[in-house]
Amino acid sequence: MSEANGRRIPVVDYLVLEGGPHLVAQACTSCGALFFDRRNACARCGKVEFASRPLATTGVLRSFTIVHRAAPNVPVPYVSSVVELDGGGVVKANIVDAGSDPEKFQLGMPVRLTTFVCGVDDEGTEALAFGFTPA
Repeated sequence: MSEANGRRIPVVDYLVLEGGPHLVAQACTSCGALFFDRRNACARCGKVEFASRPLATTGVLRSFTIVHRAAPNVPVPYVSSVVELDGGGVVKANIVDAGSDPEKFQLGMPVRLTTFVCGVDDEGTEALAFGFTPA
C-alpha cells in the first residue's frame, strides 16, 4: 500500500465530511418525515417532494445491544445502537471508543457523532464510516 494521499471518502452517501462531519437526510416537504435513502414517495404521507436536511451531530441513546458474534473478520464485542438525534432523526450506528461493558451505557445518555477510518485502498484513499461516542 502507498502512503495516504490525503483523500477521504464517506462509506455512505448521507455522511457529509465538508464543513465538519454530519449526516444529511431527505425530508418530505409535506410531512417532514426523514429518510437516509433515496425515495420516490414518502412512506408516511405518500407525497413525492423531498429536500436535503442536515441533521444534528448530537443525540441520545435510545437502544443498544452488545454484539458477541459477527461475520468473519469483524472484531467483537461491539455496541450496536439506535440514536435519536437532537432536532429530529433516528439512526442505527455503533458506539465506538467506549468499550463494551453494558454498565457504561444507559438509555437516554448523550452521544455525539464521530468518524473513523474503516478501510484504505491501494492509492491510500481512506474510507470513513460514522458512529457515536458518549458525549
